[in-house]
Amino acid sequence: MSGAVDYWCNAFEPAYRALWDAAIGEQDLAVRVRRDPEDSFAEPAAFLARMDELGFDTVLLPSAEVPGDAGPFAYERYATPPQQVAKLAAAHPGRFAGLWTINPADGLAGVRRAVEALEQPEFIGLHLHTHSFDRAFDHRDLYPFYALAAEHDVPVVMQAGASGGPLPSECGRPVGIDRPAIYFGAVRFVLSHMGWPWTGEAIAMAYKHPNVYLGTAAWPPHRWPAELIDFIAGAGQGKALLGTGFPVTGHRKALAKLAELPLGDAARAELCGGAARRVFARIPHLEE
Repeated sequence: MSGAVDYWCNAFEPAYRALWDAAIGEQDLAVRVRRDPEDSFAEPAAFLARMDELGFDTVLLPSAEVPGDAGPFAYERYATPPQQVAKLAAAHPGRFAGLWTINPADGLAGVRRAVEALEQPEFIGLHLHTHSFDRAFDHRDLYPFYALAAEHDVPVVMQAGASGGPLPSECGRPVGIDRPAIYFGAVRFVLSHMGWPWTGEAIAMAYKHPNVYLGTAAWPPHRWPAELIDFIAGAGQGKALLGTGFPVTGHRKALAKLAELPLGDAARAELCGGAARRVFARIPHLEE
């Protein structure tokens, strides 16, 4: 494998392990994180060496500033801080880039802050942790951010499907992207987390709209439903992106399990990087 892109990797440095352990334990979440030292949290140099070994060119990092009123398990605490994204992107050109995490409750102030982020070369897309805000994809509070994405030619990555924690799930129904995909035809939307348990609905949206894509973050390939595998291998070739949602899925495990799936070379290449490079028009190129 070479040239792979992971479109969703949460903060990967060792300091974040305790946050994940606390969140899982105190909320009794049905989630596990990678414990294998060869596939778990690591310092940047070791993580980069792992990327090189496995064939990942670029990892995209959802990034957020932690609000002053953020609870102990707010998603922003698990995202990579903006200053760290900038540091990683500058130190390792082409290997790391950021997705700016939006807060639809912030209104125009949030839009202005997103503009500032997108003016920095390290940020190449917008990111929505849907369930934190209990707003469906067609909620009016999101439309200014979609307009911003159109203006800057960047995609919007959003968690679709059910929440893994004690948050409402209905807002993550994939069909909610139907109207935005029509109204904002120039914006590329990525429905992440397979849209589970509404994966069929997510597939329908990706099949219907040329600007809607599916993402696999947080679900290792051996847990993908047959309908998703068939879509990736057939009519949906080029409409799905490989993501880990690290540390829920590790990069090593993701590729090992992916190798077991009945995908042709072309479908595999599209899933692992080809589609991502079209969706993220500003994805950095590796230095020679």
